[in-house]
Amino acid sequence: MASSIDLPAVNFDTTGFPALKNDLYLRTARGEKTERAPVWCMRQAGRYLPEFRAIRVENEFFKVCRDPALATEVTLQPLRRYAGLLDAAIIFSDILVIPQAMGLEVQMVPGKGPHFPDPLRTPSDLSRLGDLGAGFSVDDELGYVYRALTNTRHALGGQVPLLGFVGAPWTLMAYMIEGGGSRTLALAKAWLFAHPTAAHELLARVADVAAQFLIGQVRAGAQALQVFESWAGELSPRDFADFSLPYLALIAKRVKAVFPDVPMTVFAKGAHYALELLATETCFDVISLDWSIDPAAARERVDKAMAAQAVPRSVVLQGNLDPTILLGDEQTIRERTAEMCRSFGPALHIANLGHGMLPSHDPERLRVFLEAVHESSAQLRR
Repeated sequence: MASSIDLPAVNFDTTGFPALKNDLYLRTARGEKTERAPVWCMRQAGRYLPEFRAIRVENEFFKVCRDPALATEVTLQPLRRYAGLLDAAIIFSDILVIPQAMGLEVQMVPGKGPHFPDPLRTPSDLSRLGDLGAGFSVDDELGYVYRALTNTRHALGGQVPLLGFVGAPWTLMAYMIEGGGSRTLALAKAWLFAHPTAAHELLARVADVAAQFLIGQVRAGAQALQVFESWAGELSPRDFADFSLPYLALIAKRVKAVFPDVPMTVFAKGAHYALELLATETCFDVISLDWSIDPAAARERVDKAMAAQAVPRSVVLQGNLDPTILLGDEQTIRERTAEMCRSFGPALHIANLGHGMLPSHDPERLRVFLEAVHESSAQLRR
């Protein structure tokens, strides 16, 4: 069924984007001194918003991702609701579009989440995946995301920058083998130890696709990028260094070789042990923190590691309020948000949650968080 929402005509012209009015996010991500911390939220467009749920009544999840007009509408919804409070938009899509593009079926099951009817089970299943240079084209398979980015860039009218994103190779590998979410990731982790050669082959192939996809996203209109390593915390430090870090570094290096000035963020959830490695062994501009680490401690560790290795660049931190705090009352949200901002201190940071918005969140609680960031971070910069 078509959406009952009144959608404007799409615009796929990549040559005439509106001038950017609010560049606070980009200036901060590039390490420039700013008047306050910019703020946006992971999953700021999604199921907690009634206007998003209205779209989903008539449209399957991945249909929204694939329809540029619908994806644009959903991306803009939080910008309308929280006018003047958000400093970035992130395109509405999903990290699992890469496995889909590579040939795996992915369903979004209501009440369950992503489901792969026929996941990878043995190394021989790698033959089912598309391979760059062998008739598989990222641009052909994922062009609908590019069209959504271009259309959204026009529709934003320069309000705020537009972010693109991908899932990281280890996280996507885990989904592709587990067939969905998992408490232990036992099937995926078994590949690391029983089939390490095949695991590295899969990770490398996904990294190739992810890097090319991000480059295409920038060409289509994305002004900054984020890589989500959502299952990083399920790896030991040694296994993260072997099976995650090299591919994160590879993706950033390849994108930066083409677009050196486009800010890139890495979010390795749960891998607080890897802060120093992410800062010194990759070229990401921003490291996003989950709520399990104190921002002041993270800042100290990153600065110390970079000084020790004479890394000639700055790294901005992003985060990191526990999303469940938004289930509390307004006073608690304001107090904990102010505490978070104080912990980051006057150093450059991008305010965000430590993970994504939850379906059970009251949209007005997010407004309280955004207002509190504006108030608290501006005071710290005075």
